Amino acid sequence: MSIGNKIVYEINRPDKKLVELFREMPVANIDDNMGRIAAVDAAIRPMNRSPLLGTAFTIRMPQGDNLMFHKAMDMALPGDVIMIDAGGSVDRAIFGELMVSYCRVRGIAGIVCDGAIRDLDGISTLTDFAVYAKGVTPNGPYKNGPGEINVPIVIGGKTVKPGDIIVGDGDGIVIIDPVDAEALAAATCKTMEKEAKIMENIIHKGEYIRPWVDEKLKEIGCDF
Repeated sequence: MSIGNKIVYEINRPDKKLVELFREMPVANIDDNMGRIAAVDAAIRPMNRSPLLGTAFTIRMPQGDNLMFHKAMDMALPGDVIMIDAGGSVDRAIFGELMVSYCRVRGIAGIVCDGAIRDLDGISTLTDFAVYAKGVTPNGPYKNGPGEINVPIVIGGKTVKPGDIIVGDGDGIVIIDPVDAEALAAATCKTMEKEAKIMENIIHKGEYIRPWVDEKLKEIGCDF
């Protein structure tokens, strides 16, 4: 047994139809239906304007070392999102444009890194491959290992399991257990419909009806 140095080849991925339920759904609306506490830490931010949707392919690696990512790139399947737990360190980049390009041509959906990247000038122009990271530095990585592939990890304070559904946009990222996906997608659709009606009233009637505001002010004893 080698603790902390392991590769798992087979993972359970959800049905693609389940993943597609979340296409073009705003992350904020999804998070509203997850208790408003589901998003990864805001320090992990988008490096370009490409939306993110796919299934989690996880890696845990030492800070500033990308040996396991090199192995994972050859293992991940089209539609996977490579989720990298690099311990949150931004001293050394875990990857740059070359590795992004390889993942992109292999059909991987995107990369989320709780660590740093480099080659931002090139990565920032991509519109069809999402990259999220905690920071940017030109310092390159070591390639010594050890690490783990396809085990539960932590990204931005949130647990990620292989096969979880990953959704990201300009606001951030949420991680969805496939068991909750259908109910969560249905609830999010209702939220989107509700907000669309509110927006229509704002634009066409100049109204934003919120009776709960005064009710809450009375509840807290506000003097009028």
